[in-house]
Amino acid sequence: MAALPIIMDCDPGQDDALALLLALASPDELDVRGITTLSGNVPLSLTQRNARIICELAGRPDMKVFAGCDRPMVNDLITAEVVHGGTGINGIDVYEPAMPLQEQHGVDFIIETCMAAGAHEITLVPTGPLTNIAMALVKEPRIVEKIDRIVLMGGAMREGGNFSASAEFNILVDPHAAHVVFKCGRPIVAMSLDVTHQVLTNAERLARIKALGTPVATAAHDMLAFFERFDVAKYGSVGAPLHDPCTIAYLLKPDLFETKLCNVEVDIHSPLTQGHTAVDFWHITDRPKNCHWATHVDVEGFYDLLIERLGRY
Repeated sequence: MAALPIIMDCDPGQDDALALLLALASPDELDVRGITTLSGNVPLSLTQRNARIICELAGRPDMKVFAGCDRPMVNDLITAEVVHGGTGINGIDVYEPAMPLQEQHGVDFIIETCMAAGAHEITLVPTGPLTNIAMALVKEPRIVEKIDRIVLMGGAMREGGNFSASAEFNILVDPHAAHVVFKCGRPIVAMSLDVTHQVLTNAERLARIKALGTPVATAAHDMLAFFERFDVAKYGSVGAPLHDPCTIAYLLKPDLFETKLCNVEVDIHSPLTQGHTAVDFWHITDRPKNCHWATHVDVEGFYDLLIERLGRY
């Protein structure tokens, strides 16, 4: 079977970094056509650099990385250095990568790649705010017919919010973009806090990663050792949730996850709940079912997959 063509859209972020490493370790299953970046966890000037650092770490300096949008569609930018540190990938040495940043804007790369593809060929994998994806949909609506599905990290239902009372960070940063994406008409799979909060790092899992003994595994361990301190302090949990790698794990082994098809709407109006994902889990309304909402994950299977793929480096 041919590898699945995907575009990764991210704002690294330690968990984005692990998602990139997981995808780049899986060339038989995933054909990463390019990586687009945007402002989110940290500003764009850092996320595009961080993505290139991770590509070099993975031995893929040939991968094309594009800088996209540097701010949300409407709102002022919110960033998350309090979680990820000032570099976005605290825990490892940060440097200016040798591999070049592509000159083309990330939104234009998404449009160009989709328009060159066949019908329903490209899978989009956004793990940050949805600004780049929404802007591509607005700028060139014809790409809808080229998109197979969108597998995203974002939203929350039962877990509540992590950056406001009811909103998950990625959706909160650009709720208007999320509103566009959830109404685009293509299948969506959402890895929300409801499922990502199940895949917590802990001492045993970090030790398994470190024991691989490779530069990639050491970097992954060190990033996660920094990353988990925020959630341990905030939630009193045993470790940090690996939000973004859930998207790639789903593409590699969908049977690890349970999902439910339902309607998801994004609040773009209320100052109190803007960015909230209203999930019609029990089909109370007649609104169209537009999202496969992930509810459960085989946690040990997830970590077995992650560690096996990190072991390939």
